[in-house]
Amino acid sequence: MKITRQKHAKKHLGFFRNNFGVREPYQILLDGTFCQAALRGRIQLREQLPRYLMGETQLCTTRCVLKELETLGKELYGAKLIAQKCQVRNCPHFKSAVSGSECLLSMVDDGNPHHYFVATQDQNLSVKVKKNPGIPLMFIIQNTIVLDKPSPRTVAFVKAVEAGQLVSVHEKQSIKQLKEEQGLVRNPELRRRRKKRKVGGPNPLSCLKKKKKAQDTKSPASEKKRKRKRIRIRNKSTPKVSEQQGAEG
Repeated sequence: MKITRQKHAKKHLGFFRNNFGVREPYQILLDGTFCQAALRGRIQLREQLPRYLMGETQLCTTRCVLKELETLGKELYGAKLIAQKCQVRNCPHFKSAVSGSECLLSMVDDGNPHHYFVATQDQNLSVKVKKNPGIPLMFIIQNTIVLDKPSPRTVAFVKAVEAGQLVSVHEKQSIKQLKEEQGLVRNPELRRRRKKRKVGGPNPLSCLKKKKKAQDTKSPASEKKRKRKRIRIRNKSTPKVSEQQGAEG
């Protein structure tokens, strides 16, 4: 049974990976009902989830879920401890908290851009999640974790996308033009023009190299002239000193 469950999980993960970009680490949003079911079944989520999904996972929750577990009292104290060990994701309910199911639905709105998994035992929440395509759903049954198969809405969405790829040549050209106007695709003609502009004459700064060499040749010559003048002054000064000595004698 364990091997067949992993085969089904691998198949479902491949579907979500290829069609919706779901990748590791798998971010799994937990609600209080899933944490309570894991506690009753003595399921070690941090150990069993990576084995079952055959990949790295991140256990996540929201502030609304934590507040909901606090208000429910001692009966769900163990579930609250499990949820507190998860990573807390920011939800849009900063001012006033909402129910955990409503909060999780808001986290997967707009096409589930963060590729969250939803782990819950709430049937009402599961039905609402299945209405939105591209959301992997998980639950616990008979003390085992199960990744649900893609919902009919998800399968219909994928088929519609695949059917939309078969378009006429005229439609393909119009789509390319729209992408080029919006800057999503670079026009190859613009690349050629840019390459032609780059071709030009020599760099004007290269002409300054000759001037630097001329300055370098003048500097040692000026030093030699200074040395010669000093030598001539010494030769002239020596006979004057001898003439003065003869006059004094």
